[in-house]
Amino acid sequence: MQKKTCCVTGHRDLPQKEINRIKAALRKEIEKAVADGFIRFMSGFAEGVDQYFAEIVLEMRKSNPALELVAVIPYQKRLDNLRQKKWTYEMLEACADVIVIREEYQPSVYSHRNRYMVEHSDRVIAVYDGREKGGTAVRLARGKRTAKCGIGRSRKQKPYKNGMGGSGILGPP
Repeated sequence: MQKKTCCVTGHRDLPQKEINRIKAALRKEIEKAVADGFIRFMSGFAEGVDQYFAEIVLEMRKSNPALELVAVIPYQKRLDNLRQKKWTYEMLEACADVIVIREEYQPSVYSHRNRYMVEHSDRVIAVYDGREKGGTAVRLARGKRTAKCGIGRSRKQKPYKNGMGGSGILGPP
């Protein structure tokens, strides 16, 4: 039986005053995913949402050892840079798997990483503030086309939940 997989997408440049609220909402969405039978979680390990997501999954694994975190890194030098920082090094060491999409950097490498994550996931959890450009918007559009998430342009503080893939989409107040 294939493991149900969930990935994350979100912005790197989050307002400092919103980080605790975003982390709490992320935790709630991950808990919902676990309750729905998801045990494999993929993160692109970008700063911001991706790393908060990874941290929460690893925290939750302490009480649920069945949970797996998979790092999906766009290219080898990015992985090397992440390993230079103690915090990300420790998270990477705790991953069930580390997937490197390309050996060398190419302009499209982040798009390839994003596509890989959506194509290999059954659910996308998103932290999204309504921007029309950037990796989060592209990943959401791809997820919506594959019925894995929906796009909400809500600026309300509550997480958005849809009936397609069950994603949490957050926006500023």
